[in-house]
Amino acid sequence: MKKLKNLFLGLAVVAILCACSALAIAQQQDPPLVVRQLKPDVYWTEGGNGGNTGIIIGKTGVIVVDAKGSAASAKAVLAEIAKLTPKPVTHVILTHSDGDHVNGLAGFPLGLTIIAHAGNKKEQEAAIAAGGNGAPPADHQPTMVVTKTHMTEMLDGVKVELFHWAPAHTSGDLVVYLPEQKIVFGGDVFATNRPDPRVHLEKNGSSEGIIATMKGVAALDVDTIVPGHGGVQTKAFVQERARKLEEKRKTIAAMVKQGKSLDEIRTAVGDAPQQAGGAAPAAPSFTESVYIELTKE
Repeated sequence: MKKLKNLFLGLAVVAILCACSALAIAQQQDPPLVVRQLKPDVYWTEGGNGGNTGIIIGKTGVIVVDAKGSAASAKAVLAEIAKLTPKPVTHVILTHSDGDHVNGLAGFPLGLTIIAHAGNKKEQEAAIAAGGNGAPPADHQPTMVVTKTHMTEMLDGVKVELFHWAPAHTSGDLVVYLPEQKIVFGGDVFATNRPDPRVHLEKNGSSEGIIATMKGVAALDVDTIVPGHGGVQTKAFVQERARKLEEKRKTIAAMVKQGKSLDEIRTAVGDAPQQAGGAAPAAPSFTESVYIELTKE
């Protein structure tokens, strides 16, 4: 009888462990992909693996903004596009080089026009040279490189304006503006999945550039801003966020001049306190990025 009880106890423990493992796997699964309409021929998607994407249906083809973070999620986007129109995807515009926005290119067909800023292309080439982590395959690299601060393109009958005010989230950010629809796809400069935008210092991003980019978008005739992560934003929201970030940066700069420590500055600007003994954050906060920018030799 005792052996039988031990057997049942062992099976119960195994069942609990299996259930916990299944729950952990389920929790790691990507959220469902959702397509939302902005205008008759303009959509955006959230969910899946990676950042938000844009879908713009032209005369004979489809323009996609950002490519998700995996080939599987990219194929899910392509399947959703097929439900909207029989037209093929002809262009992909990349807002920046982060893997969660470019790695999905591996799931797109070959031969597309892939548009990116020169800084973006350089960052992807560096990732490929370092072993390929954080970049799509070489046969899905940008084919049209933007070097100007502003250019206007007619892509399949759709007027598209591309802006690069300054290095911001990365060195190669592009803002995609549809002037006729008053819509912006802004990438991670406008992401709301963090309290403040992230500055990729390792990719030569700039806190000043983030503020300049937000101000640049706020000066456009725009109604809707689609960020790289999070829900759509209004011009008023972006204006207020830029104002707060600019004030925060000025406060940090003044305290750096006074010789204040990073912890003192964090407290002064209202950042969440660091957890004693906790794991280090995945990336520097906006405050820390500004501090590093202003104190580096």
